[in-house]
Amino acid sequence: MNANPAFAELADRYVAVWNETDAAARRDAIASLWAPDGEHYVRTLQAKGYEALQQRVTSSHEKNVRDGGFRFVATGDAQALHNAVMFHWQMVPAAGGPVVALGLEFLVLAQDGRIAIDYQFILPTPAV
Repeated sequence: MNANPAFAELADRYVAVWNETDAAARRDAIASLWAPDGEHYVRTLQAKGYEALQQRVTSSHEKNVRDGGFRFVATGDAQALHNAVMFHWQMVPAAGGPVVALGLEFLVLAQDGRIAIDYQFILPTPAV
């Protein structure tokens, strides 16, 4: 396990892109986080490359943040092993309240430190 603060910062930057309200800033954040041919997988959805990643992140943002009134936060447990980083995130009401969704992110990093493959697991939400 590697407790390097750079991995916590990567987790924070990752969840921030899903909260980003400005489309141009979101596009720039995607390019800084993912490699050009970066891949993202969640359930039956998959996205590869900046255009598909932009569509995926924007769709989630519009549904969950803009329309749903939620925001995503990293839980502060980022760990790294070799070229992989793992962390949990939560989706919570922006105005405060209990966790409504919980996820596990497993990222495989490219040589330049950007995300090559992003596996997103939606976990059962703890009973309140």
